[in-house]
Amino acid sequence: MIKVPAGVTTKLEGCTLTLKGPKGEVKYTFPKSVKLIVQADSLDATGPIAMQNTSLAHMRNLVHGVTAGYSQKLKVIFAHFPMSLETKGTKFMIKNFIGEKQPRIANIIGNTKIEVKGQDLTISGCSKEHVGQTIANIRSATKIRNRDSRVFQDGIYPVNE
Repeated sequence: MIKVPAGVTTKLEGCTLTLKGPKGEVKYTFPKSVKLIVQADSLDATGPIAMQNTSLAHMRNLVHGVTAGYSQKLKVIFAHFPMSLETKGTKFMIKNFIGEKQPRIANIIGNTKIEVKGQDLTISGCSKEHVGQTIANIRSATKIRNRDSRVFQDGIYPVNE
């Protein structure tokens, strides 16, 4: 059983659970083998024990996301060709990566926000999965192919600060 903090509203439609809180709104669709129990101040799940525990972990992540949110810091590293970063709608553009003329594009998933301050990026949102997938898209877009990765270390990397 998971306690729902004050200020968070829950709504269940079929297998889709919607949570609204101070950081935003998150929707998650659970499998049909799990029965969700939504009360005013708690969430619970019943079903096969493995699915029940997985669903409870997802619910914990959803509650944490709408109350505190998730964020990750990334750093832009380059040696010779300075990269310029730009956000356009749901696309994140990396220009002049290793001197390439065409920009590399990464998709921004869901309501994830990207802040660029010089060579530092902050990716934040209320869904752990969307933030993680956006980071994976950016890392994938800056992957260097057909070159020695020990020499060409340009890219965008996660930083723990």
